[in-house]
Amino acid sequence: MKIYSAAQIYEAINITIEKNKITSNDLMEFAGTQIFNWFHTRMQGAQVPIHIYSGIGNNGGLGLVLGRQLLHHGYNVHTYVVNFSDKRTKDFLINYDRIKEFKVWPRLLSSGEEFPEMHKDDIIVDAIFGIGLNRKTSDWVKSLIKYINASDAYTVSLDVPSGLYPNHAPEDKEAVIESNYTLTGQAPKLSFFLPETGVYMQQWEAIDVGLDQEYLQTTETEVQLVDKFEVLPFYIPREKYAHKGTYGHSMIMGGSYGKMGAVTLASSASLRVGTGLITAYIPECGYTILQTALPEAMVICDAGEKNISKITYDIDPTVIGVGVGMGTDTATVKALKAFLKTNKKPLIVDADALNILATNKTMLKSVPAKSILTPHPKELERLIGEWSDDFDKLEKAKAFAKKYDVVLIIKGANTITIYQDHLYINNTGNPGMATAGSGDVLTGMLTGLMAQGYDAVKASIFGVYLHGKAGDIALSGLGYQALTASAIVAHIGDAYLDLFQKPEEPPQEKA
Repeated sequence: MKIYSAAQIYEAINITIEKNKITSNDLMEFAGTQIFNWFHTRMQGAQVPIHIYSGIGNNGGLGLVLGRQLLHHGYNVHTYVVNFSDKRTKDFLINYDRIKEFKVWPRLLSSGEEFPEMHKDDIIVDAIFGIGLNRKTSDWVKSLIKYINASDAYTVSLDVPSGLYPNHAPEDKEAVIESNYTLTGQAPKLSFFLPETGVYMQQWEAIDVGLDQEYLQTTETEVQLVDKFEVLPFYIPREKYAHKGTYGHSMIMGGSYGKMGAVTLASSASLRVGTGLITAYIPECGYTILQTALPEAMVICDAGEKNISKITYDIDPTVIGVGVGMGTDTATVKALKAFLKTNKKPLIVDADALNILATNKTMLKSVPAKSILTPHPKELERLIGEWSDDFDKLEKAKAFAKKYDVVLIIKGANTITIYQDHLYINNTGNPGMATAGSGDVLTGMLTGLMAQGYDAVKASIFGVYLHGKAGDIALSGLGYQALTASAIVAHIGDAYLDLFQKPEEPPQEKA
């Protein structure tokens, strides 16, 4: 799913109006009707008090359209206008007049007034600000937002939670609506998926608000939300007359005394995702562990007994995953530096290999182009430096990926893959995957996918998706706390099978 910028949404609105020879208010009426249908389908006339807080711009006008239609269908509606400026948009004024045709005069809320009484069993519709917010919220509006948040009433925001920007972090974290459900126009916004800003909503749903489909389909976006529909075309089917050499030779390089589980998990994941051959390059202390735990793997031992100290081998792997459980021993750092100077194979760089690169930045120049780096937030900070907010983090990450011509995967909730100026936000996974070894599994999966012939960008997007989906399937019957990395590995095959499963048909009513 494409994630459009605010500028692209406004362009889509203008094109839709011009192409269809309609007014902006016609488009607002359509959008408001779509939102009313969403409410009406779920509420079926229930007389729960609905409090609509409308601003004085177009988002407020949309709230008034919704209020008018709810009133027309007999709902228990209370409307308020948040009077934070002397300026009103044309479409707001049109719909302000229309709602008064129902003998309803929305209560005007201004600075210093007492806020309306509400109860936790009520419903609040937040239509104060939309994506056009471009300035810091005034103190009294901030007080209103805090009052709404403290009410514990179920809050539905229109387009974005008020106070949230689509393209940068809020200046005041207390001046943002905490939305239970956000009904967003046409497509979600980038701020929905970042740690600092995604916390302001529990759920979101994209509502078709009538924007021109040709524009939406042909316009390129910097950001995409990745789900099954986006990754299914990447899938490379198995050939009947293929053999193990057809699907590449993966090498997992890492491990140290006490950390051989990381290599075991990564090697196992590489096999499960489909690599033809797997070799683990490890210190001598891990030989018996790997040969016992994973009989399918070949093993090459480094000269070091407890740490990798001199990397040398006589095989020709297709791709190498390096860093899991490796440690940062002085000898290991020297060995990795020497290895990078001669290696020409694409790499998946994770864990301690990232930490070594972060403290020896000149080594980054030796990382082959189109390699994949998979930092968690602290490893990312060591690589690119501190950031002021999540949007600044993304800009610095894009600059880093472009400078070194690598694919950068920022791990976390909604893992983000970055290449050049494009961001791919993953929509699978769950909090249970915040567990030891989960990242090692991802490294193995990425290594196995690249070995099979997926290019670095597709391997990253597809691998992150499959990793999250395997975690989602593994979660069944466990709960977040009980999910382990081994369970994720065990369900990689199920994640593949899920690609081709049709959605379940709703049960048919009996005649």
